[in-house]
Amino acid sequence: MAYTIALAGKGGVGKTTIAGMLIKYMIKNGKSPILAVDADSNYNLNEVLGLEVTDTLGNAREDMKKGAVPGGMTKDIFISMRLEEAVIETGDYDLIVMGQPEGTGCYCAANTLLINCLERLSDNYPFIVLDNEAGMEHISRLTTRNVDALIIVADASRRGLQAAFRIDKLAAELHIGVVKSYLILNQVKNFVPDKIMKMIAENGLEFAGIVPEDDVVYDYDSNGKPTIELPEDNNALQAAFKIFDNIIN
Repeated sequence: MAYTIALAGKGGVGKTTIAGMLIKYMIKNGKSPILAVDADSNYNLNEVLGLEVTDTLGNAREDMKKGAVPGGMTKDIFISMRLEEAVIETGDYDLIVMGQPEGTGCYCAANTLLINCLERLSDNYPFIVLDNEAGMEHISRLTTRNVDALIIVADASRRGLQAAFRIDKLAAELHIGVVKSYLILNQVKNFVPDKIMKMIAENGLEFAGIVPEDDVVYDYDSNGKPTIELPEDNNALQAAFKIFDNIIN
């Protein structure tokens, strides 16, 4: 069974950037091959990793709906073939993207396909990094399940913390198999106010550490440069690596 790390958090807190740092850390420390999963319909983990997405699970689902299964091929064989086609392969990790189904409506079908995909592929990888969509919907739809470490990313604001605490609470209430949850404060300017640290202490969600706001990370994001290529002496990356030392090791 693969060791699975999932990332969650409200929009705008830098969750996907942290996911890229985590993948970089794992590769550096020999924890590969990794299956990186972008479970967000509005995907961008590929940009952090410097990869081009040409196919998604959403596309595979649309092919099924349109009856694109070739004659003489079962639906199960067809979907297995399409899953393989959707995987973007690299040397140390592979990436699969959920993507957005065509038209409006519920993402439940694509989400179910993602769950089935993880079940099919998990035996092929010792490590899985799952970058979830922003908010709590992925928790309620059980995308995140059987997770060894749930990393909840927040900013150092009251609303950011409240969102993080709600995610942690919902994961516990749904009994989805999260072994341990951690809180990372990201994009922190200068210091964390005492009242914020008090909120964390009173809640009980394990505080893993702080990743500071960083101009180099901002420049990479602004210019479309993959943050997985950040130099290892970067302050934000070094802070993240120290956090991952404690979470993974």
